[in-house]
Amino acid sequence: MTPSPENGYNPDVLSCIANLSNDEVFTPPSVANAMLDMLPQELFRNPNTTFLDPACKSGVFLREIAKRLLKGLEPVYPDLQKRIDHIFKKQLFGIAITELTAHLSRRSLYCSKAANSDYSVTQFDTPAGNIRFQNIRHKWEEGRCVFCGASKKEYDRADDLETHAYELIHTTKPKELFKMKFDVIIGNPPYQLSTAGSVESQATPIYQKFIGQAKKLNPRYLTMIIPSRWMNGGFGLDSFRSEMLQDKHIRILHDYLNASDCFSGIALTGGVCYFLWDRDHEGMCRVYTHCENQSITESNRYLLEPGLETFIRFNEAISILNKVRDKKEKSFSDIVSQRDPFGLNYYEDGKEKMFKIFDRNIAKNKVVIYSFGWQKNGKSYAEKKYITTNQEAVGKYKVYISKANGAASNKPPYSVLSKPFVGEPDSICNMTYLLIGPFENMLEAENVTAYITTKFFRFLVSLLKNTQNAYKKVYSYVPMQDFSITWTDDALYKKYELNDKEIAFIDSMIRPMDLEGGDD
Repeated sequence: MTPSPENGYNPDVLSCIANLSNDEVFTPPSVANAMLDMLPQELFRNPNTTFLDPACKSGVFLREIAKRLLKGLEPVYPDLQKRIDHIFKKQLFGIAITELTAHLSRRSLYCSKAANSDYSVTQFDTPAGNIRFQNIRHKWEEGRCVFCGASKKEYDRADDLETHAYELIHTTKPKELFKMKFDVIIGNPPYQLSTAGSVESQATPIYQKFIGQAKKLNPRYLTMIIPSRWMNGGFGLDSFRSEMLQDKHIRILHDYLNASDCFSGIALTGGVCYFLWDRDHEGMCRVYTHCENQSITESNRYLLEPGLETFIRFNEAISILNKVRDKKEKSFSDIVSQRDPFGLNYYEDGKEKMFKIFDRNIAKNKVVIYSFGWQKNGKSYAEKKYITTNQEAVGKYKVYISKANGAASNKPPYSVLSKPFVGEPDSICNMTYLLIGPFENMLEAENVTAYITTKFFRFLVSLLKNTQNAYKKVYSYVPMQDFSITWTDDALYKKYELNDKEIAFIDSMIRPMDLEGGDD
């Protein structure tokens, strides 16, 4: 029998809490109200406005909406109980993401986990009221759910455990869930699910699926709070990013560089954002960038600048980037490798296969391998026959740089990248590093490392890098230079004619990097 409030199933709360997924971030009332402030406030004075939270956790959105309606509809329904009955039964609806959050949401909204109890502020015929929860099952095909991509190995669970098969995104016909129209859809959807067995054991994002399904319901307004990493990256988010950036119905965007400014104590790399989507109006978007120092910058612009494929998070960065682009120079990313530059690490059936490592004195026709963690000094040795890609770079000078910045910071100024170093001829690296080059002589390689250490270089990288990883793509905005000479920030600022305000902004965002000393 499927557990439900109707059959008297009464789970142990501690068991439910232990079974919550790690991305069920509860929304503070202040954030919920900031999102509600974006809506036309006359909606809260209209007795016909309907609201849906399709991912109820604590019920905070519905509760804060109820507060506004209780005040706004007082002239329409002077009697308090009649006003409460109308609002709660005719205007507020929710879909909980777990059985526990269904109880929490009803408790927040109705003052009772059972909407038909004597303690409920309004009497429904059922315990659920207008906040529904169904123990939906995943639909498995080849070990994955066809709706959300969850791993069968990870989420094929017993009936008494949460499946995290969220109702809104596990149907092809979301309109049939309530069979009514909603003026406003608002919420904080779950962010990701484990793929359990992919090449990097990555988690697959699912918040974009909630947005897609919400749009199918054709609301007048849609507002959700989601991770900001969709703007420039994110596993499996390419089509979603393209759709969002070209959607001129997104009229307001609040982008928080530090997620803890919204969710205290939550470490969410890349920040968070919330937006207002307006079905009946389109145009430029009012972008509010919430910086680490509590300052807010704003601009009225399209999310996708002409000629770009990504969103520029910093309003002040647009003029700098345009000056760089005006030179029409080749991209530095052209000389940056993909991950695993020499083909040493590869996968078969999801399992990593490693090449054979030799002792310095045993290997014949050997090369030095730079790697982190295999040996204390970061070096090992192997025969050249194990090199499967970039063989032409083996005998030349090159630059190595970590694919991840080990000194990630939540507050500016940022380091952005770890320190690069010159790779001598007959050296290679494993997938810990990316290869830059190759170069014909040591001088060119040294000048490249000097260029990378400039604030100018790392600032342009930061426009595309919103996670710890720094793959080839994040170097796309960096222009190529003549590496027969050494580049400094002063020389670069002069070349691209940056003004004092633009230079000051770069200085505020990027901290110096010294090639002498340890890793950044």
